[in-house]
Amino acid sequence: MPKKAVVTIRYGPYSAVGLAVEHRTFRLEGLQAVLKKDGHEVVLEKIEDWDVVELVVNGEVVFHCNIKDLEFGKKPRRNQSPGVQ
Repeated sequence: MPKKAVVTIRYGPYSAVGLAVEHRTFRLEGLQAVLKKDGHEVVLEKIEDWDVVELVVNGEVVFHCNIKDLEFGKKPRRNQSPGVQ
């Protein structure tokens, strides 16, 4: 990713712990913090696709996943690949 990029986080609504489906940013807080710490500008954009999060840089989707799979806030163990528990 380019240095000091404008990163758009596009996120859809999801249900959390049986609550109504709506747009929530709780699971995005860690991602935003990491991107800002690395010098990127972060823009949040709501989309209507349920359970989706996408990172867009220079108009191109560079990452996407189910928003419920994001577990920022947990400290990774050393030498651990992303997503491995």
